Amino acid sequence: MLDCTLGEGGHAEAFLARYPRLRYVGLDADPAIQAKARVRLAPYGDRVEFRLGYFDELLARWDAAASGRPELVLFDLGVSMFHFAEAGRGFGYGRDEELDMRLSPEAPRSAADILLREREDEIARIIYEYGEERLSRRIARAIVEARGSGAVTSSGRLAKIVWDAVPPAYRRGKVHPATRTFQALRIAVNDELGRAERAIRAAAAILAPGGLIAVISFHSLEDRIAKNVFRELSGRAPSDPAEGGPRLEPILELVTRKPALPSEAEVVRNSASRSAKLRVARRLPELGLRAAS
Repeated sequence: MLDCTLGEGGHAEAFLARYPRLRYVGLDADPAIQAKARVRLAPYGDRVEFRLGYFDELLARWDAAASGRPELVLFDLGVSMFHFAEAGRGFGYGRDEELDMRLSPEAPRSAADILLREREDEIARIIYEYGEERLSRRIARAIVEARGSGAVTSSGRLAKIVWDAVPPAYRRGKVHPATRTFQALRIAVNDELGRAERAIRAAAAILAPGGLIAVISFHSLEDRIAKNVFRELSGRAPSDPAEGGPRLEPILELVTRKPALPSEAEVVRNSASRSAKLRVARRLPELGLRAAS
C-alpha cells in the first residue's frame, strides 16, 4: 500500500494492524510530522518504509521495477490537525504564529513572502480562486494597505486585518471571516491543487492492475480535481475538454460514481470528518490482458 499523505500515521496504523502481511510505503513532505509517524509506527518494523518529499515529485520518480506497483493508493488531501495545533507555522487564525504555512522547508516561499511581494490584484486572485472568498478584493486591498506599517508576518495580524476589512454582518457567520483567506494562502504556498492533480495521475499510472486508488478531500476544489481526473482516466471525459480533445483509452473504472460521505455517527466521533468526501477507482487490466480476455 502506498500512502501519499502519511501525516501522523493514523491510516497507516489502522491498515497495518488489520492486515498483518501488508507492506506500507508512506510519503510526506514535512519532516516534523514524519518524525511523529516514525515513532507511532515503530512497532511495525520493516513493514513500513518512509519517504520524504512532496508526493507529486516522489511519484514522478517512482521506480516500479525496484519498488513494485502498489495494490492500494491513498490520498488524504488537505493538512493534518498537527499543522494547526503544533507546527507553529501560522496555518490557522486561532494562534499568533509566524506566517509561514510551508509543509516542506524546501518550498520556495512562505505565506508572508506572498503577502509582501505580490501585487494587490494577485493577492485578490489567490484568495478568490483558492479560498472561494467573495470579498477577496476588499481583503487584498486591506492587506496591501497594512503593508504600509510593516510586513504582515504573523497569523494573528493577518486574522485581524481580515476581520477589520469585512462588514460586521460577515463576522457573524458560522466560520471565522479569515478562514478562506488562510486556506487560499496555504494552497498557494504549497501548490496543493497542482500537486494533487499531478500526483493522482502519476499514482493511477503506477497502480497494479485491479488495484484501488482512493482520494479523501475536504473542500470543493480538491474534490473537483479528483472527480475530473478519475472521469478522464476512466474514459468518461475528454483529455482536454476546453479544446474538445479525444477521450483517452481508459486505465481506471469508477468504484464510487458519487463521493462517499461520513455518516452522522462518524461526524459525532470525529467532527473533522464532516466535510470529507471519498472517491475510489480501480485500475483496469493492461490492454493486452483485456484484449485476451
